[in-house]
Amino acid sequence: MAEHRAWIEGIGIWAPTLPDWPSASAAWRGGALLPGPGTRLPAPTELPPAERRRAPASVALALEAARQALTASGRPGHELLSVFSSAHGDQPVIDQLCQTLAGQPLLVSPTRFIHSIHNAASGAWSQVHACHRGSTAISAGEHSFAHGLLEALVQCASQRSPVLLVAFDTAAAGPLAQLVPARAPMAVALVLAAEPVLSEALALDWRVEAGRSAPPTRVHHPVSAALADHGMAAALPLLEALACARPGPVGLPLDPGLSLNLRPQPLAPA
Repeated sequence: MAEHRAWIEGIGIWAPTLPDWPSASAAWRGGALLPGPGTRLPAPTELPPAERRRAPASVALALEAARQALTASGRPGHELLSVFSSAHGDQPVIDQLCQTLAGQPLLVSPTRFIHSIHNAASGAWSQVHACHRGSTAISAGEHSFAHGLLEALVQCASQRSPVLLVAFDTAAAGPLAQLVPARAPMAVALVLAAEPVLSEALALDWRVEAGRSAPPTRVHHPVSAALADHGMAAALPLLEALACARPGPVGLPLDPGLSLNLRPQPLAPA
């Protein structure tokens, strides 16, 4: 397929040892990981107080990464299309629902059920920003980051519109922890544009390659190795390439016969 170009106008990240993109990019360039805050998650301060208290981990993760990327881009949230990608949804909520269904099904909480829906985070973001533009929620298992990024890139190119990508996963919980590799939460967000508006926007060349899917690009930095068991770890090759000023290529498998191939441009120090 033909090669296309998009522009990265803002990046956001949250993990227990990396609270934002400046800290993350500094760590990849030779700094140290910050001490982890245990299980404490970022507070979704954009939500009204009542909603903030009830917000599950997935919503808190997604809103924090989205807030960072949006702030860096300088764009108002209501202007953006959005793509939210999560491999497994909010696993603590799903685990609690399953326990209740197995034991006392009549006690299922309507609020927890709403939070278990795969587009809960995208709905919360749209409400916060009074955004009436299209929003897509994606789940593609271990390839969820690649499929979310591809969907955002295609929408950006076809509609010539800025797109917010938010990819996030909580830590595995309950019996699902035996099947799901995520041992800690992580969220990543990108604001993509069809034309550069900011002088510091980063070019990202991309194409889809058919045929036998190549293995994912390996990460090399100790920071990436420390995050390998986190949710959305599939984003690490791209983030490492950006932060370490390595122009690529970065290959992300989409399925056994397709790959998303990226050539990011180097990122200036934050």
